Amino acid sequence: MTATSSHQIEAREATTRWLPTEDGFWGFVFVLPLIAVLIAFVAFPIGYGFWLAADRQAFVRVWNDPVYVRAAWNTALFLFFAVNLKLMAALLLACFFAQASWWRRALFLVFLLPWATPTLASVLSVRWMFDPDWGLVNMLLERIPAIGPVPWLSSPLPAFILAITVHIWKFLPFWTVVLLASRLSIPQELYEASQVDGATPLQQFRYVTLPSIAPVYLTSLLLSLAWTLGDFNSVYLLTGGGPTDSTHVLATLGIRYAFRIGDISAGVATVVTALPFMLPILILLMRRLSRTS
Repeated sequence: MTATSSHQIEAREATTRWLPTEDGFWGFVFVLPLIAVLIAFVAFPIGYGFWLAADRQAFVRVWNDPVYVRAAWNTALFLFFAVNLKLMAALLLACFFAQASWWRRALFLVFLLPWATPTLASVLSVRWMFDPDWGLVNMLLERIPAIGPVPWLSSPLPAFILAITVHIWKFLPFWTVVLLASRLSIPQELYEASQVDGATPLQQFRYVTLPSIAPVYLTSLLLSLAWTLGDFNSVYLLTGGGPTDSTHVLATLGIRYAFRIGDISAGVATVVTALPFMLPILILLMRRLSRTS
């Protein structure tokens, strides 16, 4: 082989080295639609949102609005009560459904119905049931002289409590399933050994169930905080933020600014103010997931 031909071969290899192989080319072709979807529906909306949030006057208008202060306080209360009550109830129900019996399994299927039902249908059905004027609940309460009708959706406190209750009712089955799977993964030998040692059911729950299920419970707590902070349907479909904008949370208040008032910059600014609370939750969640992987 001459020196000229060897140089030509080396030059051809150097040129084709940067060209994609057949497998690499088809891999790029199949990944390209996913990249386009991520750019169009994830990267562009987020970038456009931050561009809108660059308006400092929008933050000034938001901070000076008393409705925003009320919504921020409502969001903190909503997170505290909804997340903690939901997960504590899910933990107790997971231990309840872990016991093998046919009637518990049948009850578990009924228990899953709120989670399986579409959100629009389930929340609107609750709204119709608790309507202050012609709802089924008040029609029944009218027959009890000692109680009488309750202004469920026309008074701020009952409406906000009902929104928290609906959120718990809707998402409690999901977290029960998660914690039930963790509860069933605990070896039965641990319970048998503790029973031989004379442990009561409460002691078994404290010294066997809780330590074993604690990592999953903490991860569920962080994930539930992130999801609940962005929950829009539970409040908006039930109360619409009313009465008199008293039950708004940050997720619904941003929609109020952007679409009801027409101030898109203020709506984006409202959502951006939740980032200082959301980012630590996501960082802790990713660290926990990276440790378990």
